[in-house]
Amino acid sequence: MNNQYWQPELETMPREELEALQVKKLRKSIEISLKSPFYKKRLGDLGITPDSIQTIADIRKIPFTTKQDLRDNYPFGLVGGDMKDAIRIHSTSGTTGHPTVVTYSRHDIDSWANMIARDMYMVGCRDTDVFQNSSGYGMFTGGLGFQYGAEKLGATTVPAAAGNSKRQIMFIKDFGTTCLHAIPSYAIRLAEVFQEEGVDPRSTKLRTLFIGAEPHTEEQRQRIERLLGVKAYNSFGMTEMNGPGVAFECLEQNGMHLWEDNYILEIVDPDTLEPVPDGEIGEMILTTLDRTMMPILRYRTRDLTRIIPGECPCGRTHRRIDRIKGRTDDMFIIKGVNVFPMQVEKILVQYPGLGSNYLITLDTEDDNDIMTVEVELDGLNTDVYPELQKMTKDIQRALKDEILLTPRVKLVKKGSLPVSEGKAVRVKDLRPGRG
Repeated sequence: MNNQYWQPELETMPREELEALQVKKLRKSIEISLKSPFYKKRLGDLGITPDSIQTIADIRKIPFTTKQDLRDNYPFGLVGGDMKDAIRIHSTSGTTGHPTVVTYSRHDIDSWANMIARDMYMVGCRDTDVFQNSSGYGMFTGGLGFQYGAEKLGATTVPAAAGNSKRQIMFIKDFGTTCLHAIPSYAIRLAEVFQEEGVDPRSTKLRTLFIGAEPHTEEQRQRIERLLGVKAYNSFGMTEMNGPGVAFECLEQNGMHLWEDNYILEIVDPDTLEPVPDGEIGEMILTTLDRTMMPILRYRTRDLTRIIPGECPCGRTHRRIDRIKGRTDDMFIIKGVNVFPMQVEKILVQYPGLGSNYLITLDTEDDNDIMTVEVELDGLNTDVYPELQKMTKDIQRALKDEILLTPRVKLVKKGSLPVSEGKAVRVKDLRPGRG
């Protein structure tokens, strides 16, 4: 194992060899899938067998799989392996209807742990590091995924779990934590608690942060790096594809390498479902290649991103995806305009007097849709009226330039907006029939 790559032969494999490996693994995944009730019918009706795949392009013969398919076939309708070989089940929160369930064999867990070890190694983490996980454990994949990956790497692990920021900081100081896994909104909260406790994060050994699980902008990442004195690396994952670690930034911090020995990546136009050229934004479609219990074929992730053209200076041949621009289902339409919460955040982070907590409320007044952006102040006195009025107008103008409509902007006192335990809730849609 050389100093730069966890698995040099796989990470730097020539594209031609990588695609040949994908074809071989896809055929195996189809073979397993055909043993599941769902795919037996879905693929059987179309006459698709492992022999249907001769080249990577043949994947387009396979129909898409959606989150609804997983819900309709809850809990084990997509399981092609033998349930006696299942050693773990994870699921999404499933706020409405059935949750999305994924079943794992020992092979699947080992493969996933190895992927996360590869991610961590790629950004300089080694078996001498102390890794602290501030992600939730349990059915949520973020906690156990990183736990197993860090153990595979050989790092000392601190399974701190979510919340209890003062205790997190005590552990960081006392255990000499060097690497931390946190969602972006919590990383900013942690920085605030460091300040409240009178502790400079730079006086600790913390130097590497893994962030993911909620969309964030480049500006927010840079802010986290400044506040905590760390390098923050973006991670992409989703329960249906194992959990975290599917794609990860290297030291270049210019896009996330998606591990193509484990997944086939497609980017399609979300309306026509036809492929788009590299560099163009579309919906990401993923196919698992290294799961023996529950392969998923051509899964519509609903995540919008693009393939970053060109080769990465780090030498890895696995293609890079850009940070997630948003989701096809995060997007809201107001007055005919498509808006993503991240567009709003991109503007808000440019104002030093604002905190990180904001809320977009959509409502209807006199049959007109109204968009209100409330954002907490950070350190600015709410009584300085002229200053606040000017700032409100500036933000309103900047938002109009970005999203092409004029929202109402309200600057509110720090701590007055609700704080969510898990992923930050950014949009409240109160319009009739939308809630």
